[in-house]
Amino acid sequence: MQNKGLIKFFAILFALVSIYQLTFTFVANSVKSEAKAFAGDNPDKELKYLDSIGKISVLNLGFTEFTYDEVKNKQLNKGLDLEGGINVILQISIKDVLKGLSNNSKNPVFNKSLADATANLEGNKNYLDKFFEAFEANSKGTVKLASPDIFANRSMQGEGGVDFQMTDAQVQKVIRRKVGESIESAYKVLRERIDKFGVTQPNIQKLGESGRILVELPGAKDVDRIKKLLGGKAQLEFWETYKIEEIGNFLMAANETLKKTVATKTEAKPVVKDSLSALLTDTTKDSATTKKGNNPLLDKMIGQGGGPVLGLFSPKDTAVINSYFKRPDVRILLAADQHYAKFVWSKPTNLTSKDGKQIEAVELYALKGNRDNVPAMNGGLVTDANDTFDQMGKPAVSMQMNPQGAKIWEELTGRAFTQKSYIAIVLDNVVYSAPGVSSGPIAGGRSEITGSFDITETKDLANVLNAGKLPASADIIQSTVVGPSLGQASIDAGMISSIVGFLLVCLWMVFYYGKAGWYANLALLLNLLFLFGIMASFGFVLTLPGIAGIVLTLGTAVDANIIIYERAKEELREGKSLADAVISSYGWHGAMRSIIDANVTHVLTGAILFIFGTGPIKGFALTLLIGIVTSLFTSIFIARIFIDKNILGKATLTFSTNITKNWFTNFHYDFIKIKKITYVFSSIVVVVSLISIFFVNGLDQGVDFVGGRTFQVKFEKPVDAAVVSDELSTAFGTPVEAKILGDADQLKITTKYKIKEDGVAIDEEVNQKLYNALAKYYPNTSYDKFINTFDGKKVGVLQASKVGASISEDIKTNSYWAVLGAMAVIFLYLMISFRKWQYSLGAIAAVAHDVIFVLGIYSLCYKFMPFHMEMDQHFIAAILTVIGYSMNDTVIVFDRIREFILGNRKGSFEEIVNASINTTLSRTLNTSLMMIIVLLTMFIFGGESIRGFIFAMLVGIVVGTYSSLFIATPVLVDTISKEEKTTVEKQHEAA
Repeated sequence: MQNKGLIKFFAILFALVSIYQLTFTFVANSVKSEAKAFAGDNPDKELKYLDSIGKISVLNLGFTEFTYDEVKNKQLNKGLDLEGGINVILQISIKDVLKGLSNNSKNPVFNKSLADATANLEGNKNYLDKFFEAFEANSKGTVKLASPDIFANRSMQGEGGVDFQMTDAQVQKVIRRKVGESIESAYKVLRERIDKFGVTQPNIQKLGESGRILVELPGAKDVDRIKKLLGGKAQLEFWETYKIEEIGNFLMAANETLKKTVATKTEAKPVVKDSLSALLTDTTKDSATTKKGNNPLLDKMIGQGGGPVLGLFSPKDTAVINSYFKRPDVRILLAADQHYAKFVWSKPTNLTSKDGKQIEAVELYALKGNRDNVPAMNGGLVTDANDTFDQMGKPAVSMQMNPQGAKIWEELTGRAFTQKSYIAIVLDNVVYSAPGVSSGPIAGGRSEITGSFDITETKDLANVLNAGKLPASADIIQSTVVGPSLGQASIDAGMISSIVGFLLVCLWMVFYYGKAGWYANLALLLNLLFLFGIMASFGFVLTLPGIAGIVLTLGTAVDANIIIYERAKEELREGKSLADAVISSYGWHGAMRSIIDANVTHVLTGAILFIFGTGPIKGFALTLLIGIVTSLFTSIFIARIFIDKNILGKATLTFSTNITKNWFTNFHYDFIKIKKITYVFSSIVVVVSLISIFFVNGLDQGVDFVGGRTFQVKFEKPVDAAVVSDELSTAFGTPVEAKILGDADQLKITTKYKIKEDGVAIDEEVNQKLYNALAKYYPNTSYDKFINTFDGKKVGVLQASKVGASISEDIKTNSYWAVLGAMAVIFLYLMISFRKWQYSLGAIAAVAHDVIFVLGIYSLCYKFMPFHMEMDQHFIAAILTVIGYSMNDTVIVFDRIREFILGNRKGSFEEIVNASINTTLSRTLNTSLMMIIVLLTMFIFGGESIRGFIFAMLVGIVVGTYSSLFIATPVLVDTISKEEKTTVEKQHEAA
């Protein structure tokens, strides 16, 4: 081997760099362990301890020192499934951006086009493209995008804007740029909010040009707080309000009108008090005046209002009351000067009844709206906000306005003082306070938001106001929440499976190849060091599927060594010396061409998985790709260094042991002869699988494909999944599935309740319903501790995920394209490499067979298997991995066929193919056995959450080995023409 010294230099250099990078991870973990021991089971104490040592040196390398904060930022990043935390994908509403750019145009063509684009938006489609298509169809050339009442409005004119002379094509370019700027603005606003929140190593990134933004917050604790922080638009507005005496007659009239069409139930209600601060009293069951049943609107009131407050209501009734106020027969009852009134709600507050029970309530306000639906003053004039305390010592938010804002604020407060009216401070359509003005106009531009806040809420509110408002609404369309206890369990499972898998691979290599096996194991150990070192150096994130990728790398890392060693044994059996056998085995016409072809197909499937995958799946693909590169380097070069040293020392090296030296030698089985049997068997399997998939059982599609919410819930003791499912279905009013996940005290709960509705309020409603329905199983657990299992508790929601309907369609579309794309790319590569389409066809036939086989097993078995077999992103990752490994096996056989055809191997084409299969059988079975060993290890020790994922790969590897022998090669034989076969035979006879 030439340049051996250079290879040694780079190997040593890479090893030192990897050790240096991983040192930060070891030190950070050590410090965390000390903090955990110091804090006991108190996570807040642990966090304070780590914060206190942030600037203290914890690593001294002699030439430099590093503080804990520096070490923490350089450590190997762990994904949410290992660290715990929150992952969300936010969808910036392109529709809102377009409405803003059009200055809320009332043009019917424009608004119909927006509605059509929303209705016709499908997986992976661009909203902007759909809008332009819809506008062209609706306008029919009669209305232009550059119309004054659409995009050629005053705010859009000027340099780089839209003028009346522009064509639709020219306007489209401007709009695309403006939308891109809005998405960038949203990205920056979210970045600033997150930076001020103080989460360690947050990750925020734009997902292409889709208007989607990924946010990962490792270690984030308060789920609802985070979602409010991210999802709030921060649209601050100041509105004048109606007083209850001004609009009370409307409420009475509306109630009378609703009586005619709304059926109400008779039930007791609390006595209405005349003061917001008064306590609610018990229901007087015998009083006719306290019976519900006659007043659809007023009977829902649980407390009377006063001043700007029209009344207090239960949060669960707000949706139906909103629907009342939107009815034309109700709106028409408003006085002429109240025609544009807007009815909005306050943030929830707790009231205490006479018996001490807490009752959640929201206040109803009527804002003085106008034709343009604009507030008296908007929050864009606020220049600074700080969390503070009001005169009563309660948490509040103080604001400073710019000169223009100060002037408007003085006029607004002066008018309120004169008219003895109130000003509602509204954030994201929620009233936070509605103070009156008692001492005249307020000059100087300073104001204060007060209300029923805690300190955390005022800090977050000041944060979002300072970061600025989002240019459009940001809906959480996908989210994953993982508790740290579940993350630690994942780490433990991953470590056990990795260690056991590594030891089993090493033992087998030594057992089968003897001394050469030790060389492969040393290369494997160095490979793992390089892999982790690269991930730490470039800041890549380690996930649970990533650990699975590392364990799989253990199996594939020795594949190149197996190919080389098997080739070397062949050369030795032909009488060559050890040195010549090694040189021949490492040459292009030996094992190298097969190694390159096999790994290129593997890299192609890994790259497609990385492109189309998201979150942990992308981590799996990345780990797999890095592992392929490091494996090739260590297997080809590092192991060779040890072998060459062995040759120079004139020591014997047989690449086998006394037990295994004759295994799979002189094997002459006629694989082609039984092709009809294998065709019939495989055809039956494929037909049965397709019938099951499309006509009988179907597939257990997870929320990734159909949308929905899943919760992994840990109970205090074993529960009956069927009973829990019935209880939750009753509570949600829609079917809810509950399955045992591992132990009987842990369930996976899935619901599609309101999955098509976005917003933080909907997420909170689902969480609250889940808790209320399960509260009897948690007598000592509050809602916060149930939802946020970040305080060391081992019960409650360990993991939660949400996949909105829109993104589930995208995931499904991406999955189809990923599988089809992988097959197409491999087909093209093999056709170019082998220069005959028959090789590609044989390989693709085998892959298609494998994919259908795995899908069929999942369709036939998912109803009764003791673990979950859902179709989700993990399953697609498994399918693509199976495609890669199936190609790997097939390419090794095809390479040997090509070698024998180009060489002087005599016999018919079928005999050459049989000889190729038989001479590579040792490698095929060895590599497959390695894969099966590591996959079984992961299946047993890897944890419940990836068991279905591993089972798919396990089935796929077994089927892939079968198909490479009994499908790919027979298809190749059957599609090669008689003329080509005859030509090959004549060439060999002449030779």
